[in-house]
Amino acid sequence: MKHILVPIGSTESAQSTLQYAIDFAEDNNAKVFVFRAYSAQSKAGTMVNVSNIIERETNLYLKTMVKACDTKNVDIKLIAAKGSVTDSIQNIDAELGIDLVIVGAKSNAIKEEVFLGNTAGNIVKKSDVTVLTIPDGYVYKPISSILMAFKSGIIKSKTALKPLQFIVEHYKPTLNLLLVKTPNYKEEDLILHSDLDTMKSTLTVTENATTFQGVLEHLKTLNPDMLCVLRRKRGFFKKLWEKNTILKEEFYANVPLLVLRGK
Repeated sequence: MKHILVPIGSTESAQSTLQYAIDFAEDNNAKVFVFRAYSAQSKAGTMVNVSNIIERETNLYLKTMVKACDTKNVDIKLIAAKGSVTDSIQNIDAELGIDLVIVGAKSNAIKEEVFLGNTAGNIVKKSDVTVLTIPDGYVYKPISSILMAFKSGIIKSKTALKPLQFIVEHYKPTLNLLLVKTPNYKEEDLILHSDLDTMKSTLTVTENATTFQGVLEHLKTLNPDMLCVLRRKRGFFKKLWEKNTILKEEFYANVPLLVLRGK
């Protein structure tokens, strides 16, 4: 895990999210790319290059944010990209190879009832890169316990589990697997992928209407300091993935949420 991308918004939690990313990167000898997208529409007949001005202001904002953090010995680069956040992430990933996106859970949302804000939700929904969402004000600490929830042990992607494997190898946490048998499960769903079987500390098999309900039932009992899910077309958060904003009343976990992308 060498390249970490950190989208920066304009919320009060942006600095704490960036500090978490820097601390995480220092612990993993990774490089941090601090990123902010901007848009500019020049009016006809203007002599001023509005785009250049906004790019300079964006870079100044990023420099201010970085300066406010304890950067330690982490290699930090700034990226101001014109366009949407998700399109820019795809372009940056294609050029640099991004291993992980770390983003504040609330993102640009200011409502207290919001768990995943519009930007964070949109990244999770559309990005092909693994995303780690950080709760507002969450302070970095070494990962000691992970709860990974899924309804099928079948994982066809060859790369989806790599970020989790890295974390398990580096931090050596307890990895509690939660396999949720939903009403339409098949017997093959109960067979664990070999990599999951190797990494697991415990395996709990439960029966619930949805994976989502299984997580809500076991989250407090297992009390992990990281929650991990696979973003499939049909799986955990299936309905929640369809929109960009997720309310706390729909789901809330005061721990980092690692969303693996199964391609």
